[in-house]
Amino acid sequence: MNVALFIPCFVNELYPHVAMATAELLEGYGIDVVYPLAQSCCGQPLSNNGDSQGACDAARRFTGVFKDYDYIVSPSGSCVSHVKHHYPWYIADDADYQAMQPRVYEIVEFLQDVLKVDRLPKPVYFPHPVSIHQSCHGLRELGHAAPSELMIPYHSRLERILQLVDGVDVRLPERRDECCGFGGTFSVDEPEVSVAMGEDRVAQHEATGAEFIVGADPSCLMHMGGIIRHKCRPIRPLHIVEILTGRGGAA
Repeated sequence: MNVALFIPCFVNELYPHVAMATAELLEGYGIDVVYPLAQSCCGQPLSNNGDSQGACDAARRFTGVFKDYDYIVSPSGSCVSHVKHHYPWYIADDADYQAMQPRVYEIVEFLQDVLKVDRLPKPVYFPHPVSIHQSCHGLRELGHAAPSELMIPYHSRLERILQLVDGVDVRLPERRDECCGFGGTFSVDEPEVSVAMGEDRVAQHEATGAEFIVGADPSCLMHMGGIIRHKCRPIRPLHIVEILTGRGGAA
């Protein structure tokens, strides 16, 4: 099995440690991990801003770069969601994309649905309370958890995989699937609303008594992390792969 790492542009520039943790986690299961150097932005910002031609070009480029790999795996739920659920707006008739689309996975999905892991590559001890953040794309388009508005039996991929970590104390905020307010370019177009939503969300996570906010989408963690730093709050955002690889720390 060869797996191509799909690392979103902002992760490459701002959170390379998340990319490295993702690669380390996959390699720990004996997987041959490849990082295609020709990859670029998936096109989500272009799509969000109405540049249909640019988004279409980005989708065709992405497909050309990744189409020959067994699986394409990424640590970003929103970017994976864009590739899986929004590319059909632009290239639905592309045979290469149709063949590739089922092989694109967010990292937690891949571990649970493809590898069906019941252990981590190495024992991890993380004796800290963490509050789970369910990002909107992961929640409603990737099925990471049960959206509360559907009133269906509750489940959570993130909670389930954290059960493989020794010592971790998993907690949930009062409104477990409320948006953090980032929304990509929404945070640029409506900064006041975006920040207010983010401040509310950080406060909800803090109210659990957690030391860390843990999620599977670095964009949401980035947004809340900026608010946390600005407000000098002690809680820390942490991508789930950082815990699963023992890279989380407590500093």
